[in-house]
Amino acid sequence: MATRLLALVFVAATVVACTGSSAPTLAGLTSTTISIDNNELTVAVADTPQARGRGLMGITDLGEFDGMLFVFDTDVETGFWMKDTLIPLDIAFFDADGLAVDRLRMEPCTADPCPTYNAAGPYRFAVEALAGDLSFVGEGSVLALLDE
Repeated sequence: MATRLLALVFVAATVVACTGSSAPTLAGLTSTTISIDNNELTVAVADTPQARGRGLMGITDLGEFDGMLFVFDTDVETGFWMKDTLIPLDIAFFDADGLAVDRLRMEPCTADPCPTYNAAGPYRFAVEALAGDLSFVGEGSVLALLDE
């Protein structure tokens, strides 16, 4: 009887430990304030290869953030994908001068192969936000980094 009770306690503790883990959050990331066409957004900053690779994977709630700013050291043409990303997103791409290059809607991907979303041209910055939140971005839009 004691062995069964001990086994039950072990199983219960394991279940609680596994289900008690919280969903990924953006806490701990550097944040900044940006402006796109005079619309201010507080964003988490992804400025390392690791942070850019992780992006918003697994995130279901942006918390205090309006989105994520991806910062590259040079102009890039890399595509984005939605592997393990759980929420639909808008993405807007901007060149080194902050001028809009493109804006796309991206849908979560649950099965491989996941589509890649590519900007119309080279870009230096990308902003991801909840689907619809960047609908105002278009030709002539300008990104400004306010915390610099």
